[in-house]
Amino acid sequence: MPYPREEVRATVDRYHELRSRIDAGLEPDAFGVLADFYTEDAVYIDGAWGRLEGRETIAKWLVDSMAGMEDWKFPVEFTAIEGNDVVVKWTQIMPRTRPDGTPYRQSGYSRMIYAGDGKFSYEEDTYNMAHVLEDIEASGWQPTGPMNFPPAHPDRNFDIPSREQGPEES
Repeated sequence: MPYPREEVRATVDRYHELRSRIDAGLEPDAFGVLADFYTEDAVYIDGAWGRLEGRETIAKWLVDSMAGMEDWKFPVEFTAIEGNDVVVKWTQIMPRTRPDGTPYRQSGYSRMIYAGDGKFSYEEDTYNMAHVLEDIEASGWQPTGPMNFPPAHPDRNFDIPSREQGPEES
């Protein structure tokens, strides 16, 4: 059974506000602060890093995966909510521009499952890593500091854990 739409929407609005603050450089912990939006047993799937399980693992990854990329922005274009499912369309914008003045940017989507109490139990990010790498090469972008790289053979299991996805009935 789905949670009330107003509850899901309020959480998504807080999530978007925090992402905007991160993009504006107003969060000292940058992406690490997003970990508070995940349940203790959350699963996060990233296109390059693979499957991550548990809020502590996700929190560490949110920081480690963005090291050296502090100058990238990730604005949200739109959000769709259907029951407990949330789809966020976002753009990844690199700090360099093309000769015509337009930014190097890539398209991405996140599918999230709302689990109550202002938290998500699942997120799967989808983006074209070949496009990202092509733009990095074409732009000459260099990291702002030391970077971490995804594992050579990440866990590609994107299965959603079987757990109650709505408020329990009494």
